[in-house]
Amino acid sequence: MKYRSLGRTGILVSTLCFGTLTMSPCQANLSLEEGSELLREAYEHGVNFWDTAEFYDNYSYLARAVEKLQQMPIIATKTYASTTIEAEYSLEKARQELNIDYIPIFMLHEQESRLTLEGHRPALEYIAEAVLRGTVQASGISCHTVAAVEAAIEFPEIDIIHPIININGTGIRDGSLENMLTAIKKAFDNGLGIYAMKVLGGGHLISRADEAINFVRELDYIHSLAIGIGSRDELSANLFYMQGLTPSQNVLDSLRGKSRNLLIEDWCSGCGLCAAGCPQGALSLQKDVEGNSRAVVDNSLCLFCGYCSSRCPAFCIKVY
Repeated sequence: MKYRSLGRTGILVSTLCFGTLTMSPCQANLSLEEGSELLREAYEHGVNFWDTAEFYDNYSYLARAVEKLQQMPIIATKTYASTTIEAEYSLEKARQELNIDYIPIFMLHEQESRLTLEGHRPALEYIAEAVLRGTVQASGISCHTVAAVEAAIEFPEIDIIHPIININGTGIRDGSLENMLTAIKKAFDNGLGIYAMKVLGGGHLISRADEAINFVRELDYIHSLAIGIGSRDELSANLFYMQGLTPSQNVLDSLRGKSRNLLIEDWCSGCGLCAAGCPQGALSLQKDVEGNSRAVVDNSLCLFCGYCSSRCPAFCIKVY
């Protein structure tokens, strides 16, 4: 495993970051023992960088895995907090549920532009103060837009950016792939740490996994690639790909037989909360033959992140 210093933070991270959303309740829903063991196994293979979020509801997996390790991994988590009180709550929740004294990387989740960053400034300033106190090591944002990357460069409180980037530009909500690459390069040149998300386009690029991973891996201005891992075969494949190698045929055969789907159950009430919260605009409401509204998905836009399932009050949306 190769390691890089994450921008000006000096935090040394593996070039493969374990994306834990895939194993979480809104996707694979692994058991606590399965999930924690997978994290521990990844760590033993050198993957010291784990990405999570308060929204993923999976801190218990990470806490259980950390109990079995001699050294703490670099954990990055995210919050939707916009106020000082909300940020304080999220930080303390993370520290308590992860059972660690400090959070290595604490970020604002899904920022969109300068306006959203300004709107979340109280939370961002609280995180910056937490860095000074030692309860956070570095601050940052995650984003699906070029505008947020460009804006983050001008906020001194931000150390790290977690932007969407993949070979097709799938999921970039504004601008082109070239625009995003230019913005990321500028952020890198300004000393920010960069770790990529949705390298496989939320599963749309699985059939081109080697090409997709190599494309981002070879960008020298990206420090690490966060890739969702939900099984030992996925871990094995990603470890090989990150070395520029081809996984075993057995692993490839296993993974090629998998696909992701978003299932919306018949009891959908058409409340619209899922559509309102979809970062990609992949969900909308339509009338069925009886005139009742229900959610429908545009699979060409869906990144299978599972965020919609957590927003559904009736638990009728699942990623398979």
